[in-house]
Amino acid sequence: MDVIRVVLADDHMVVRAGLKAVLSGARDIDVVGEASNGKEALALADRLHPHVVVMDLSMAEMDGLSATRELVTRADPPKVLVLTMHGEEEYLVQVLEAGASGYLVKNAADRELVDAIRAVARGDMYVQPSAGRILARGLKKDEKTLDDRARFEKLTERERDVLQLVAHGYTAPEIGEKLFISPKTVDTYKQRIGEKLGLTHRSDYVQFALKLGLLKFQAGATS
Repeated sequence: MDVIRVVLADDHMVVRAGLKAVLSGARDIDVVGEASNGKEALALADRLHPHVVVMDLSMAEMDGLSATRELVTRADPPKVLVLTMHGEEEYLVQVLEAGASGYLVKNAADRELVDAIRAVARGDMYVQPSAGRILARGLKKDEKTLDDRARFEKLTERERDVLQLVAHGYTAPEIGEKLFISPKTVDTYKQRIGEKLGLTHRSDYVQFALKLGLLKFQAGATS
């Protein structure tokens, strides 16, 4: 994409103005809409078709976590980058399991927001360097994880590829382009994966991939 279309969702107008100022110097990023709560973010995403929604967590009417869970079930959903005052220890695992593609704390926004938006827009998962330790604690290996690993190993190689790309947030046309197959064939593979693993929405794919350590993250700068 030549220009990354972005919607900012935060309940503080001053914060949104500050984020727009940070992004104003990036020629490849265009803020196309602003929302003050999760419901507005969903409506704007449906109407404006942004590539990325920068989502706060603590908002009235609908919080960012609930909005993210609903947003990723849409057809051709945007990537979600959660930008919050809460440290990773509080919400990182929940946010990624909900289907977000990145997690950034607000005190790092002036240094990392542009890079984080670019990363999630191209399909990377963006987190802080400390995320690895947090994920290791939050996603403990257990017998169910071992069972999931066994079920994953029974997938065909192409089904595994599709599973990981869906978990990273790629659409069927994007996956088809990467794997040199048609979007219709991608949907067929997704149907087979659903039958074998019981995965329906992207958040299901993300949770499954997180437990097995299948997601690749781009780490932000150290603070």
